[in-house]
Amino acid sequence: MGKYDPPRKELWFRLFVGVFIVLFMLAAILYRGVPSGPAAFEVIGMAVLVGGGTIAWCVWKLIKNR
Repeated sequence: MGKYDPPRKELWFRLFVGVFIVLFMLAAILYRGVPSGPAAFEVIGMAVLVGGGTIAWCVWKLIKNR
């Protein structure tokens, strides 16, 4: 791992938080329906960017530094 990389335990925690963000957004969409207009991009887009980006980055770091 790099000098400033977070430890593996923190990467696993961030991975679970990212999965929770995406699952929580899916649950909200199933419960309330898909938002319309600019709110759709804001709500769904940001959840996918933040949650999905966190998941992708953590998986990349965990695989790269076995």
